[in-house]
Amino acid sequence: MVKIAPSLLSADFSDLKGQISQVEQAGADWLHLDVMDGHFVPNITFGPLVIRSIRKLTKLPFDTHLMIENPDKYIEDFRKAGSDIITVHVEACTHLKRTIDRIKSLGALAGVSIRPATPVARLNDVLKLVDLVLIMTVNPGFGGQSFIAGSTEKIREAAEAIKHINPRIYLEVDGGIDHNTAEGVAKAGANVLVTGSYVFGSVDIGRAISKLRERTMIA
Repeated sequence: MVKIAPSLLSADFSDLKGQISQVEQAGADWLHLDVMDGHFVPNITFGPLVIRSIRKLTKLPFDTHLMIENPDKYIEDFRKAGSDIITVHVEACTHLKRTIDRIKSLGALAGVSIRPATPVARLNDVLKLVDLVLIMTVNPGFGGQSFIAGSTEKIREAAEAIKHINPRIYLEVDGGIDHNTAEGVAKAGANVLVTGSYVFGSVDIGRAISKLRERTMIA
């Protein structure tokens, strides 16, 4: 079954406890944490201190997406804060294999992500090593963006590579995911959907997550 990972970036930060409780009760599988440094992407969000503070609020796995420069400097901090999955960008890592090894040595699942303009082929050398691949279907930096046309074919290409090299990998998609796009990305091979404003901006969070489930089951 496709996993649903609501992105905390779109939550009401004045009520994180309530928002996290709602998505957990609604059946979310993971909580997606978008970490941005204002350098790798043009936005600043939160870091290990916030993650540590919310770790006690939920049993959901923390799916931490590092959109930062020099991620190696901070991997241990994010792991200690409670991150279960740590994903880095291929564009930000000088020694990607070494970074993946570092994540796994700390007991976390290791993920790699690519921006919309980065070809899937950049992932080929590390597919045997990682636990997750994250395909960005918007340009990273801000929530609420629309799904980039043509991204479905890129997801399909990644799914085919994973099938042949390392079928156990999670194929995650982040950007513009809602009830209109969920079916297409699931059919293309994605098995983890990150969704931000569609869920947290809904008047009924539970219903929003249910709609996503319905669309992926159709796929």
